[in-house]
Amino acid sequence: MSTGDKAQTLYLFIWLMLVVSALVARRLPWRHSLKMALAWIAIFATLFVIATFKDDLSRSLARLRLAADPRSGVVVGNALHIPMDSDGHFRVRVTLNGTSASFLVDSGATTTAISEATLARAGVKIDQSGFGVAINTANGTIVARRVTVPRVEVGPIVRTDLAAVTAPEFGDANVLGMNFLSSLSRWGVEGRTLVLSP
Repeated sequence: MSTGDKAQTLYLFIWLMLVVSALVARRLPWRHSLKMALAWIAIFATLFVIATFKDDLSRSLARLRLAADPRSGVVVGNALHIPMDSDGHFRVRVTLNGTSASFLVDSGATTTAISEATLARAGVKIDQSGFGVAINTANGTIVARRVTVPRVEVGPIVRTDLAAVTAPEFGDANVLGMNFLSSLSRWGVEGRTLVLSP
């Protein structure tokens, strides 16, 4: 038995002795005392199991969260792990000024591109003054507007004043581009998982 196991057993024994002595001091009928003692034993046993398997429980909860919302990813250490979608792309939940939206992660996009609807929900104003920027898309060249998003959160990763572009032609599509990815200490694909490290 390791030192940690001995310490846990000693603490459990001390707590049980405290409960038993409290029940004896109250001089309750033995049936009532037995019920209370069993209840306390059940409570301590539950706490003991939770303490023993807390790492396994944490991993199981992370898997359940991932199954419920794969685009939120899973934080391992300080890195965000994003599973590949069935179409072979990586999509992640991004929070802009407290507003959540789904983004396609695209290393082929130089700049992050955000739909006008997503920007409106996040309260980001589009600068209509000055010249637009020409962007080549699959449907030809479009003129987009530059925007700056005050706060961008991708799992544990936070960036402030992130430059982006927007245009009506984007529809409801949002793309996390290289200007975000290049701000990371590391990013890459491991099997069917995209790993982003702040």
